[in-house]
Amino acid sequence: MSRTALITGASSGLGAEFARQLAATGAHLVLVARDRTALDELAMRIRREHGVEVEVLPADLLKPRHLARVVERLSDAARPIDLLVNNAGFGLPLDFAANDVEVEVRHLHLHVEVPLRLSHAALRSMLPRRRGRIINIASVGAFIPRSTYGACKRWLVVFSEWANGQYARQGVTTTAVCPGYTHTKFHERLGLPPGQEGVPGWMWLDARKVVAEALRDTARGKSLSVPSLRYRLLVGLARFAPGSVGARIGARGR
Repeated sequence: MSRTALITGASSGLGAEFARQLAATGAHLVLVARDRTALDELAMRIRREHGVEVEVLPADLLKPRHLARVVERLSDAARPIDLLVNNAGFGLPLDFAANDVEVEVRHLHLHVEVPLRLSHAALRSMLPRRRGRIINIASVGAFIPRSTYGACKRWLVVFSEWANGQYARQGVTTTAVCPGYTHTKFHERLGLPPGQEGVPGWMWLDARKVVAEALRDTARGKSLSVPSLRYRLLVGLARFAPGSVGARIGARGR
């Protein structure tokens, strides 16, 4: 699918799963995350199992100098990136008024400014070559009122749909992937152990299936990927539901 993929938030969860599945296709990898130890361990396993080149690029994307290093790597014409996966992110409690506003601002930067800057760098590198793909990990929360998390993810969806329409005919596609609740460590980092997320069991997705479907939709040039039929149905219903109903749905779980 791609010769070299750069993945942010690659040390665990969906980011690590993207790395494993792309390596299985023969893609070389550039793995970006804050945790150097976790990146090194993942890189070692992938090299051993798939024999591909894996570059480790530790970076805290909320630090301007670190973000600049990733932008520089995306802009390196001598080592082109064929696929960018904007996956880094974190969640917050849904009570915006009770949250620390500085933490909310960092949340906004990581979910909007960082993928904006990385997508810009990727497009400027990919368009002259007339080939490339960008994946933005959004959420079904983009279609349901869900505090600032849903608002940030909605930006990713709208931007991805526009960018795909604008640049796909020049050989560069952009896909917003909108998974529902997926078994990763995302909720554990919010202090919610498995089983205490307030989410019914039928709503949970498997990370491997989410990534496999996302990669298929990306290969087809789709601007929007909503893994699993159950969530495609929910998103379709949410688009037509009154705002008050959407808000009640968005208040479920964490």
